[in-house]
Amino acid sequence: MSVEPATVKRIAGLARIAITDEEAERLAPELGNILGWIEQLGEVDTSAVAPMTAVIPNTLRLRDDVVTDGNVRDAVLANAPQAEHGFFAVPKVIE
Repeated sequence: MSVEPATVKRIAGLARIAITDEEAERLAPELGNILGWIEQLGEVDTSAVAPMTAVIPNTLRLRDDVVTDGNVRDAVLANAPQAEHGFFAVPKVIE
């Protein structure tokens, strides 16, 4: 696919990248090659390939959903500057 320097300048402007005319001339064939590779990838038959999220098989490690640190309210409230009725007491913010 052929990419013109004007197209490269337009893309650079959209990406907020300042490039000179010489850089646009140099980048035009490189972008054309990249687009050619993308076209080649589009020709590959992937209908028999299962979708995947990684190249190695990953399985989630499951654990029992149980509470393991309960009944420590008094120990937690011992660190509070002020506690009332088993809760943290905080100053009123809204009047």
